[in-house]
Amino acid sequence: MGATVIVQAGGGLNALPDRELIFLGASSALSHVLDRARRIPGADLVVCAVPDDREHDLVAEEAADCAVMVVRGPAADPLGLMAQAAREAGAETVVRVTSQCPVIDPVIAGGVLGLLTDAKADYASNTMPARFPHGLDCEAFPALLLDEADRKADTLAERRSVTGWMRRHPGLTRANLTGPGGGLEHLRWMLETPEDADFLQALFDALGSKAASATAAEMAALCLRRPDLSEMNADRVDYARLVSPERASVETRPMRFPFAA
Repeated sequence: MGATVIVQAGGGLNALPDRELIFLGASSALSHVLDRARRIPGADLVVCAVPDDREHDLVAEEAADCAVMVVRGPAADPLGLMAQAAREAGAETVVRVTSQCPVIDPVIAGGVLGLLTDAKADYASNTMPARFPHGLDCEAFPALLLDEADRKADTLAERRSVTGWMRRHPGLTRANLTGPGGGLEHLRWMLETPEDADFLQALFDALGSKAASATAAEMAALCLRRPDLSEMNADRVDYARLVSPERASVETRPMRFPFAA
């Protein structure tokens, strides 16, 4: 059985209500995340985990319209919701992506999933350290570890961050797929604020028909050619993410983006 990709809706900043339903090009932001999740190598099931409060009812409907499994659970306990989704899906290995990442790159996410096995790690990500553009974030881990975290994580911060217990618990082997760096880590491709929405809509307009399948390298190349695009949400760059002391015990060499000449 392949991995189960769980796209977690809700969470993050609250500055942009119904952000998953904002249209980027011809489709909603959520549909873009789910479509890209389907294309992650090594994954055979996509699940959308949605808080069970009324304000997320339309998000759940949108996910169902995208023909993925929808699991609803406690809005106040993101870790509990994630664990519930994994159990209901019968997951063995989980790839976690959030709905704030409408341009997640399937190849990079597949690289994180592959690293989990190749490094014989308990947990793999591409944010320890963060050297990819913000919005390509993903994590992979065994469902059994997620269940353990759900049982043992007892602080509000750990339950809200979902994987905080895994990232800090002693005795676990953590591996990181290292991004290219070189300033690309300052690019913000998240969808959390009105400025982010303006940027992503402009990015999709600039990419045109290629937007739905554009790779991270293609989007980065466009941002380098068009600095006016990235300036639209530059004030929202999360610098704390870039200086976080969290480091994996296993780090790959930096992944190079193959920019066209």
